[in-house]
Amino acid sequence: MMFPQRPSFTCPHGHDFLSDSHHANERRTWFVIILTVTTMVVEIISGILFGSMALLADGWHMASHASAMGITAMAYYFVKKHKSNSNFSFGTGKINDLAGYSSALLLAFIAFFMAYESIHRLFEPRSIRFNEALIVAVVGLGVNVICAFILREDPEHHHHEHDHDHNLRAAYIHVLADALTSILAIVALFFGMTFGWTFLDPVMGIAGALMISRWSVGLLKETGKVLLDHNSDNHMLQDIRETVESIGAASVDDLHLWRLGQGQYSAIISLTSHTDAVPEDYKTALCRFHRLSHVTVEINKKKSQRKNSDIVKMMISKSDTG
Repeated sequence: MMFPQRPSFTCPHGHDFLSDSHHANERRTWFVIILTVTTMVVEIISGILFGSMALLADGWHMASHASAMGITAMAYYFVKKHKSNSNFSFGTGKINDLAGYSSALLLAFIAFFMAYESIHRLFEPRSIRFNEALIVAVVGLGVNVICAFILREDPEHHHHEHDHDHNLRAAYIHVLADALTSILAIVALFFGMTFGWTFLDPVMGIAGALMISRWSVGLLKETGKVLLDHNSDNHMLQDIRETVESIGAASVDDLHLWRLGQGQYSAIISLTSHTDAVPEDYKTALCRFHRLSHVTVEINKKKSQRKNSDIVKMMISKSDTG
């Protein structure tokens, strides 16, 4: 993610920590929602007209997919609406991570339901209308491939593995989960129709549920760490420490770094200085870290330095009174 270079961290300052791609990602999400809802309506109407339960089922499945996209879109809207709200101490960027976490929970629920239904059908097989089901699976796959292409993050827009938009990533994984389900369904339906291997339908459902569960757990870990202010970028932490310690013969006593939003970080630094350097000196040096959006520096003078300063003050005072 590319961020403009900042001249300095000033006080007072704003708390608008939105990434440059926020508005673009929001537009992409709404486009996918429109495409999904349109497909949903067409499938439901076609299912009613042609009496196909497979079309109806996939239509309602698209409805759940649109709901998941709705979480993503509403998060983008809420982040933008309240970006300057002072009640949010460090901005609204984490709302996207919260939405990603919620979507990951929804993915986990979908995976559980898929596994339960597949195991049930494995022991109690049902008749399958292969022709309609294949058409639905192919159409669904086509829509999901288009949606995945729209929602895919451009790797050139972020140069660090920790700069993902977790809200967009969650929507992308939802689409991938649907695409995977469609691919597995096409394989199972083809072999079921050709060779009569109807058992493949629930087996593929179980395989899909396991894969979606894995994606869900990965997304839960990523977003959960952000929500709990876990620092995952130890390289950046070390670079900040080295930069601070190279100025004014300082030693870092305490350093905290956490993510505010996509590609946006905050740091609180407590240090002991052996010179007369002021916080602004350290903040100016840290401006080279484009991902740092909020910095607080606390300087503690060494005791010997404070004593010498007190002695000088006393000598000046005596000279004035004499």
